[in-house]
Amino acid sequence: MSDSHLQGQFETRAIHAGQAPDPQTGAVMTPVYMTSTYAQTAPGKPIAGYEYSRTHNPTRTALEINLASLEGGRHGLCFSSGLAATNALLDRLVPGDKVVAANDLYGGTYRIFTKVFERYGIEFVFVNSANLDEVRDAVDARTRYVYIETPTNPLLRLTDIRACAEIAHKGGALLVVDNTFATPYLQRPLEMGADVVLHSLTKYLGGHSDVVAGALIVNDTALRDELAFFQNSVGGTPGPMDCFLVMRGTKTLAIRMDRHSENALAIAQFLEGHAAVDRVHYPGLPTHPQYDLCKRQMKTGGGMVSFELKGGVEAGNRLASSTKIFTLAESLGGVESLIETPPSMTHASIPAAVRHAAGLQDGLVRLSVGIEHIDDLIADLDRVL
Repeated sequence: MSDSHLQGQFETRAIHAGQAPDPQTGAVMTPVYMTSTYAQTAPGKPIAGYEYSRTHNPTRTALEINLASLEGGRHGLCFSSGLAATNALLDRLVPGDKVVAANDLYGGTYRIFTKVFERYGIEFVFVNSANLDEVRDAVDARTRYVYIETPTNPLLRLTDIRACAEIAHKGGALLVVDNTFATPYLQRPLEMGADVVLHSLTKYLGGHSDVVAGALIVNDTALRDELAFFQNSVGGTPGPMDCFLVMRGTKTLAIRMDRHSENALAIAQFLEGHAAVDRVHYPGLPTHPQYDLCKRQMKTGGGMVSFELKGGVEAGNRLASSTKIFTLAESLGGVESLIETPPSMTHASIPAAVRHAAGLQDGLVRLSVGIEHIDDLIADLDRVL
């Protein structure tokens, strides 16, 4: 497999890092190694370092090298889902440890924090991570992670990664950034001081709504080895076909993200000017309160748009159930456009009082803007509005 530090621009590394032609056959596409075990020349002496596919698989190795290259990191680790990756991070913690987390998180992340690991004596404190004073006040000697999404899901708030990294490191903690919404094409947190980047590969990196997987990317070798121990011991690893599908997706990530972002900005502008819309959340709009941070930290505003209708919950549910091109479904980041209402779908596991305190209103509608023709997408929304 080619080196993770393959020279070249992002688009070139997306296609080639970790994916040299197969040396045995010359196959241009990385082979899918459908095997659970590997022959050894003697007990404890595997032929090429591979013993068992829960621990290592050549197709997975190729993807891990590819992802590390795209994020500008040294090491990648792949998992069976984004939550399996989160689980590996939390497995490092012991009773009495503390995590300071953003209060505007994916519902599944909130659930694993509060319903699974909180039972083991780990404390989770939720703050508005866009307010650095709140982050600073919450970090203490027990804090092991500052855990953020930027942009957040679903309100698309941003956190200053460089400043947050300084706060975390001053307190002796690691900064974990869920980079799923931005992808490494738009934002590379490790280059801004983050210690761990997390991805749901199910989303933009896979890009075709046909695979579920997750990843962690780090620079520190000791941290990588510790996470790899939990990756192997717990066993939440992806199959080789899953890894192959994600690699197929990363090859076109750059051109897809350009179209996702272009379409999302046009839709955000359309919604902002519509009489039926009360508020639009999109970091690429000059009216977004963190527009300047978006320009400094991200290449574009990304492909996600959230908005609130003047008719509230009923209007939002009616719209989400009536579009023709936007499909009513959970998840995001595929080439097709999706629409959902987070309070009753992706964020239903978060109690209403907690959602409301974080600013997530019941009438919120979230769009994953695909790469269809923009005129068709706007016409679909305009017809229903």
